[in-house]
Amino acid sequence: MTTSHYIAGRWVEGQGSDCISVNDPALGQPIAELMAASVAQVDQAVTAARGALPAWKNTSASERAAYLRGFAEQLGQRREALITLQMRNNGKPRHEAEIDLDDAIATFGYYAELAEQLPSKNRDVPLAAPGFSARTRLEPVGVVGLIVPWNFPLVTSAWKLAPALAAGCTVVLKPSEVTPLIEQAYGQIADALGLPAGVLNIVNGKAETGAALSNHNGLDKLSFTGSNSVGSQVMRSASAQCRPVTLELGGKSAIVVFDDCDVGQAVEWIVAGITWNAGQMCSATSRLLVQDGIADALLPRLQAALEQLRVGNPLTEEVDMGPLTSQAQWLKVAGYFATAREEGLQCLAGGKALDRDGWFVSPTLYADVSKDSRLWTEEIFGPVLCARRFATEEQAIAEANDSRFGLVATVCSADLERAERVADALEVGHVWINSVQAVFVETSWGGTKGSGIGRELGPWGLSAYQSVKHVTRCLG
Repeated sequence: MTTSHYIAGRWVEGQGSDCISVNDPALGQPIAELMAASVAQVDQAVTAARGALPAWKNTSASERAAYLRGFAEQLGQRREALITLQMRNNGKPRHEAEIDLDDAIATFGYYAELAEQLPSKNRDVPLAAPGFSARTRLEPVGVVGLIVPWNFPLVTSAWKLAPALAAGCTVVLKPSEVTPLIEQAYGQIADALGLPAGVLNIVNGKAETGAALSNHNGLDKLSFTGSNSVGSQVMRSASAQCRPVTLELGGKSAIVVFDDCDVGQAVEWIVAGITWNAGQMCSATSRLLVQDGIADALLPRLQAALEQLRVGNPLTEEVDMGPLTSQAQWLKVAGYFATAREEGLQCLAGGKALDRDGWFVSPTLYADVSKDSRLWTEEIFGPVLCARRFATEEQAIAEANDSRFGLVATVCSADLERAERVADALEVGHVWINSVQAVFVETSWGGTKGSGIGRELGPWGLSAYQSVKHVTRCLG
């Protein structure tokens, strides 16, 4: 797989110095190799996007919507191949890979509809002063760099790519070097649809490629999803150019369970919030706050549920949870298991790497974890759940908000008035009440505090790629 970069409407061989080894995490073995894009090739991609911008931003809304619907249809036609690739390169169970694909398809369909509504967004602005008229134009922000992570490839790129194209922007997409294969489908679809050359460009690589893109002075905006450490570097690059940036970063989210909950239902919500995608989610609800009155009944049921999960290779077994996606992440999670032992944490389930081929760990539960523990305060990005008890609603809110992150939270209570009240008090960007983490394209996605800047999805996702222009005219 040497022709791994899509630049100016052509597939080209990588000319960078890095060789990217792509692995099957269930086996711990490589399945492909590709050469990274060079700095010069990143420049070529940005130049191609800049050259394609004038024509693309002046296409009609209906034309852009037709391309977006084409992306949705083409993704559906590649369904089985893309699902299998998600399972093989990410280690996702089949049901998770299917939801990922459906999410990407829905995203392109949704932004096709919003694109068709764009003409109505230009409107007259009433002025109090006589003798003048004013109108508002929503214009594409320009050439955007999109940097996406390895935990939800295809999905996160759809969340960025679809609204950017709908707004009339041209893009340079850099997938993660851990999971670069599935994003190639977007280049293949662009070819199949006859998308104008340069509107979509894809460059693969490691840190050097990402830095070349984020530092490029030909970009008008950056949108990044990933770790806080890399996000801060992206933000520094953006600040040097004084250009806008959207950052979707880490989380250390809370799930609050009140004592009026049905225990079995609460266990289902808790397990889903920490083991989906093997816990490799910025939105993982890895801090469990459970009220005193239900804790003694819930924790043993939760322990049993985690121990009963089927962990294995999704391509050969019927599993509930697959492996961690990379060896680096496996080593990181194993390091937190060692920290837990050093801290003397009470382990009710898991707490170890599994003795088998591939990068597997056990779903893990620690009880009565101190607020000073690293496992309580730091993002682990694995199926590791820490539990604490609380007495009152006020205490639950205070402890849930006591974090440098603010991405999501879940509230579980039979008292819906209380659940809504707590949801309003939580300092996060998205709250679920009595639910698994169902994410809909019509809603917003993003966080507060250290969890990032800006919002994706919904109309907010589209506005992130639009610039507001006012035209004022003297009538005299």
